[in-house]
Amino acid sequence: MDINSINVEDMDFRMDMFLKQEWQDARIKIPEEMFEYGDDSVTLPSSFFDNMWQPDLYFLNSKVVEIATLTHKFSSVTLFKNKTIRYAARMHAIVACQMEFYHYPMDTQVCPITVESFSYNNNKMLLRWHGPGVTIIPELKLLQYNILPLILEETYAYTVEKNGNFSRLLVYFRFERQIGHHLIQTFAPSTLVVVLSWFSFWLELDAIPARVTLLVTCLLTLVTMFTGLRSDIPAVAYIKALDLWMAGCMISVFAALGEFVIVKVLHGKYNAMKAKEAKLAKDPAVMQWTAPSPKSVHNFRYKHMSKDRFIHLCWKTETGKEKIMWKEIDRIARMVFPSFFFCFSLMYWIILIFGSG
Repeated sequence: MDINSINVEDMDFRMDMFLKQEWQDARIKIPEEMFEYGDDSVTLPSSFFDNMWQPDLYFLNSKVVEIATLTHKFSSVTLFKNKTIRYAARMHAIVACQMEFYHYPMDTQVCPITVESFSYNNNKMLLRWHGPGVTIIPELKLLQYNILPLILEETYAYTVEKNGNFSRLLVYFRFERQIGHHLIQTFAPSTLVVVLSWFSFWLELDAIPARVTLLVTCLLTLVTMFTGLRSDIPAVAYIKALDLWMAGCMISVFAALGEFVIVKVLHGKYNAMKAKEAKLAKDPAVMQWTAPSPKSVHNFRYKHMSKDRFIHLCWKTETGKEKIMWKEIDRIARMVFPSFFFCFSLMYWIILIFGSG
């Protein structure tokens, strides 16, 4: 068996296979002269298959099944002296597969193929795998998937349409998506964009155009990347693992942009407070009327120069060093943002690896 392609858009996969069926039919009459001396079997033309009883097997979840042809159909019938009949054919098939993308891009798609008789229930026909049942050519390599070991089953199932129990053969193909492609194309670039957005915390507020351009460019890059990634798989109504990663990256960059807005507002209020303080110091009438002490000036600066008394635009430490709010926010952001993103990445990969397994 050879698998050509896996189509996630149509949720199916295409395969080429060499199909063999064997059964015994005690009703068949075999003339002795059909066999050459010393042979216990004879190969007959495929047209002979139309004149004998057939198991009428079919694939329940197939979209297209056809026998390969060149100048004629690649099929044959072998008849044995013990009245065993072997039918072999080279076939192409397109098989439907109900795919799920919850763990994309570390998803494993389980695609069963179900073989059943169309007319004969389990009282008349029992299906069994012979030997290994299904083998895949060792040279098979898929572009984005690894093929896990096959799982074969022999079971019975009640079919409502045919009103009876039918013998079934099942083979489960498990396609494990290779993560290497997405590590290079998705996770590494998006992580670098998030890290690049942290550089804005080291830019002073006198470089406002550079800081805004950096953050907005990072955000637009992630949005464009996310839009391109969504086109690789069909649109689904649920959230995928990749959606959570890209959302986390975009939230991180958007939070950095929000931090810049807060810092800019506090910087403006701080400058306004400084301007009013300088004006107060230069006004002799005010200075004569208030005759302020250092303590009263301190209270005036930090309680009345800001519209919101609960926002301390600056303060002094025990050593007498002045701390400015917007600068402290930038300094803390340099540590908090990388720490939060590292924790997010760690939890994301732990959940994704163990969850997909």
